[in-house]
Amino acid sequence: MKKTETGIDAISYPMPCSLVGANVDGKPNYLTVAFFSMVNVKPPFIAVSLGKVHYTNPGIKGNGTFSVNIPSKEMIEAIDYCGIVSGKKYDKSSLFGTFYGKLKTAPMIEECPYNLECKLVQTVELPVDEIFIGEIVAAYSDERYLTNGAPDLGKMDPVFLSMPDRTYWSIGNNFAKAWEVGKKLLK
Repeated sequence: MKKTETGIDAISYPMPCSLVGANVDGKPNYLTVAFFSMVNVKPPFIAVSLGKVHYTNPGIKGNGTFSVNIPSKEMIEAIDYCGIVSGKKYDKSSLFGTFYGKLKTAPMIEECPYNLECKLVQTVELPVDEIFIGEIVAAYSDERYLTNGAPDLGKMDPVFLSMPDRTYWSIGNNFAKAWEVGKKLLK
């Protein structure tokens, strides 16, 4: 099979959507972010990459905390809205019920199936973005999104962003057990 170079301006891989929360100027603010990933196992660290111009950044730096909230497909209008308007002009927190956990300064969204409460441990400066690395101090979910006490993606119904075509996608069904199915190739 011959590969075709696609160019790097429209990197095409599925990115899960989140709503990153931070208190800014004394009130909760939420920003849609698809550039995030786990970056350490023990302790659990997560990294989120935000453009330096975002209203949320000073809140993360000032409080030393933030949240990563995983929304469901049912929340698509709010997900998109929180990515196209700025907290400088709009009170995005009015869309959601907000709660706080152990750190008391990382606002989280009640309507999201899964919430991660994070303590900022490092900020990495890039040419256009800032990467905020946080230690996950607590994770929260409603019982209805759990199976055997663990988050269930099928129940959560998260949203993924495809950059080249600027569309949102949802996840399909699970089809194999990780760290198990590949054992068939062991010889």
